Amino acid sequence: MKRLTVVRHAKSSWSDPAAADHDRKLSGRGERDAPRMGRRLRARGVKPSLILSSTAERALATARIIALELGFPGDFPTTEPALYHAWPYTILDIVRRQDDACSDLMIVGHNPGFTEFVNSLLPDLRLDNLPTAGVVAVELDIERWREADTGSARYHFYDYPKNPIAVAGAD
Repeated sequence: MKRLTVVRHAKSSWSDPAAADHDRKLSGRGERDAPRMGRRLRARGVKPSLILSSTAERALATARIIALELGFPGDFPTTEPALYHAWPYTILDIVRRQDDACSDLMIVGHNPGFTEFVNSLLPDLRLDNLPTAGVVAVELDIERWREADTGSARYHFYDYPKNPIAVAGAD
């Protein structure tokens, strides 16, 4: 079995209107939400073998903060340029290309692709919008990542910063 955790980057800042989209940093709220979600992931026992992040500043900052909260060094996340504004079929291709020695994969990126990707894995979830710093974790009954496919995942959990149902010991 393989586990996949899909994380949308935390809230980004729009304070510098001249900043390129790729270079936008986290907002104050994003800087508070990313560690909160990292603690919640730790409380749920999430321990990825690999964290892949979009190269965008806000996604990579989110991935680094979560990695630190999970007990990994801040340089643990690996960048994957194709995750920047990726569409669901690109995200699935990225997942399928992973080394099978990795049993627990986390990907950090952007909407609308991440919401659509989650819905392709879990059609019954019918997620309207994966919020910033939102997380969806699934289990895949596969031995090799190349076997991952749409509609093939089992729901594990869904969480987001404003979720009123707190994870015990996380906040």
